[in-house]
Amino acid sequence: MKFVDEAYIDISAGDGGAGCVSFRHEKYKEFGGPNGGDGGRGGHVFAVADINLNTLVDFRFSRRHDAKRGEHGMGSDMFGAAGDDITLKMPVGTIISDAETGEKLFELLVPGEVITIAKGGDGGFGNMRFKSAVNRAPRQKTPGWPGEKRSLKLELRVLADVGLLGMPNAGKSTFITAISNARPRIADYPFTTLHPNLGVVRVGPEQSFVVADLPGLIEGAAEGAGLGHLFLRHLQRTRLLLHVVDMVPFDDSIDPVAQAKAIVGELKKYDDALYKKPRWLVLNKLDMAETDKRAALVKDFIKRFKFKGPVFEISALTREGCEPLVKAIYQHVKAEQLAEQTPVEVDPRFLPVDPSAA
Repeated sequence: MKFVDEAYIDISAGDGGAGCVSFRHEKYKEFGGPNGGDGGRGGHVFAVADINLNTLVDFRFSRRHDAKRGEHGMGSDMFGAAGDDITLKMPVGTIISDAETGEKLFELLVPGEVITIAKGGDGGFGNMRFKSAVNRAPRQKTPGWPGEKRSLKLELRVLADVGLLGMPNAGKSTFITAISNARPRIADYPFTTLHPNLGVVRVGPEQSFVVADLPGLIEGAAEGAGLGHLFLRHLQRTRLLLHVVDMVPFDDSIDPVAQAKAIVGELKKYDDALYKKPRWLVLNKLDMAETDKRAALVKDFIKRFKFKGPVFEISALTREGCEPLVKAIYQHVKAEQLAEQTPVEVDPRFLPVDPSAA
């Protein structure tokens, strides 16, 4: 499978170097005093959100990551050098959790964002640190502090505004091809999509949103059946779900209403918060229905499915009905983005003065 969205790694920051006990020895200076330097700090372990990565596959083959320890202190007032840091590149959208407790520690959401996931230990003190008026020849030193060591779980959830869900062969890949720059594999058999595909939908100048095409779900997906259960987590960050339904299945024995209800049931089993997300109904492949029977087909489906949200009738193949749907999606996503923005409090001293109040 091309898409790897989970990995386990062990990281270790560098230990700090030990302090040094040393005394100055110079001609005619019998009691030169202490000059042992401090040890250097251990190397940190950083994680950076790299927009060029879209899988965690590299961490499947490279699980252990250790930063260098700091050098020990030396005489002549010389401190040890700090250990080299290491930076781990991860895809945007990676969640970093403690592998043992499951506690979420960090989340990489912004391209280029850098976080410290393990701190190096501080260096120990040399004997020059302990010099005082009553202790002129100290022989004390301290060892370096150990660096942080962690076992981490990495989980990738794609960052998309809109998520497509539906049964295999519902036409999701054809739909994302029709409205975006994504070019997923399309075929006339189920489970063509084996990994998520992201597409950018451009509505106008500086007007766009991201849509994710995930592998089709089948009944029992929440318990692990099929491929879709591996990717249900990616829908948790979306602002809108599009439930794509094949209105004219090849097999006459297949009931679109029963399939649609099965998808809704899987969402509810997997995550109640995901089930409560805004969800629109997209009735696809209507070009395959007879023109005079199309309205009755849609009316019967909505009545039996008992859906109360927005409903769109489209044909992803001919792109009929796609443009109004795209515009409606953009308006919804934009409204969600504005609602999520936190208002900034402005100091009253810097507000503009109203001339009429003078």
